[in-house]
Amino acid sequence: MTLFAIALTLYAMIEAGLTRNNEMPPSLFLYGGLFGGLAVLAHFFIRFFAPWSDPLLLPLATLLNGLGIAMLWRLGEATGDTSRASAMDQLILTAASMVVFAGIIYFLKEPRTLQRYPYIMAVGAVFLLLLPLTPLGSEINGARQWVNFGFTSLQPSEFAKIALVVFLSGYMVTKRDVLALASRQIKIGPVKVLDLPRMRDTAPMAVMWGFCIIVLVILMNDLGTSLMLFGTFLAMIYVATQRGSWIVIGLTAFFGACAAIYPFVPHFRVRMVTWLDAFRPDVFCTDEAMANPESFCVTSGNSQQLVQGLFALAEGGMTGTGLGGGQPGYVPEVQNDFIFTAFGEELGLAGIMVMLMALALLVERGMRIALASKELFIKMFASGISFLIAFQTFVVIGGVTRVIPMTGATIPFVAKGGSALLSSWIMVALLMRMSNNARKPAPQAIQDEGATQVIQR
Repeated sequence: MTLFAIALTLYAMIEAGLTRNNEMPPSLFLYGGLFGGLAVLAHFFIRFFAPWSDPLLLPLATLLNGLGIAMLWRLGEATGDTSRASAMDQLILTAASMVVFAGIIYFLKEPRTLQRYPYIMAVGAVFLLLLPLTPLGSEINGARQWVNFGFTSLQPSEFAKIALVVFLSGYMVTKRDVLALASRQIKIGPVKVLDLPRMRDTAPMAVMWGFCIIVLVILMNDLGTSLMLFGTFLAMIYVATQRGSWIVIGLTAFFGACAAIYPFVPHFRVRMVTWLDAFRPDVFCTDEAMANPESFCVTSGNSQQLVQGLFALAEGGMTGTGLGGGQPGYVPEVQNDFIFTAFGEELGLAGIMVMLMALALLVERGMRIALASKELFIKMFASGISFLIAFQTFVVIGGVTRVIPMTGATIPFVAKGGSALLSSWIMVALLMRMSNNARKPAPQAIQDEGATQVIQR
């Protein structure tokens, strides 16, 4: 399966090269050798150090990562600006991410040991999330999410979300019974509709709500991380307690707060206007609107990226224009969160459904690991990582397709960016280590199997 994922990556580069230049890409063997070699080494490393791990996780991650590299190579060819879409940079980041991936597999023998440090993880996550507010932080496209170290930049929220899942997993294990208690019931006639939790037990919800709204949305203009973390929190608390009331209370509080801050937070208001009125002339920036210094697109922002992305998806139709046959360069910053539109234009609905299926399989395998695990912490941890991947995919594709406001997040493994790529490989490494421990036979079963083989010989 890993070899098949490598072959698809190389085929994508070949098709893009033949379509654009009517020749094989001259760097095909370089990319194929480096990326294929990394994937094969990762496969053999897993066979030695985590032989019982889920066999689908590495091929799925390899496929998504490889398609991202192929598309970035194609975008660099299309725009001629390799500083925006450099496949070689992404390949180097992939190599670094796989080294970290291997380190986690090798050194973290028992992920349950992380249960001992929930509050350290919580403090570390808060520190990482607040780091962009320091003088090291930098603002890009209206959102303050990055930390600039001079030689490179980092998005701390990509790693903070994993630390928060560790904290929430440990917290849910210790407070599960308390959070599941109900103080009163809401009924319609004789039918019970909802069990409300006790007011004194809603502190975790209030803290998470306040952090997501006040810090992430108001101070950092980071709607994507806010949606992702709060959605993951609600999903995990539901898994731990089986109380639908937490979902109702959480969603009501979150969207109520968003409605309340709408008039007072300019960046949030711009995101909402470009979402709801994307095709309005003064939002899309027609020539008449650009001539008016008081129009929305001149004073606040514009919806050109969103609208051009929608046009690209519409141009792709069912089967797409073929890799190399589209015009993805018309979409601003297409190599980041809008790389989905490039796939949609050139591979069509059929192609992006393959990508979505691969992401859905990652989530499904993570949930399967949670079900197979006997320890409650591992169940919560595996499900939390799966929810992270699912919500991250949703907020990105939902924003690109205008289902929800644009958030600025990136698709796992696919889009350009070292922080997002590294965090994705870290999550896969954690899932593989947990699956190896959950699927590994008991020591007595291994001894019995060995004795049976000796007798047969």
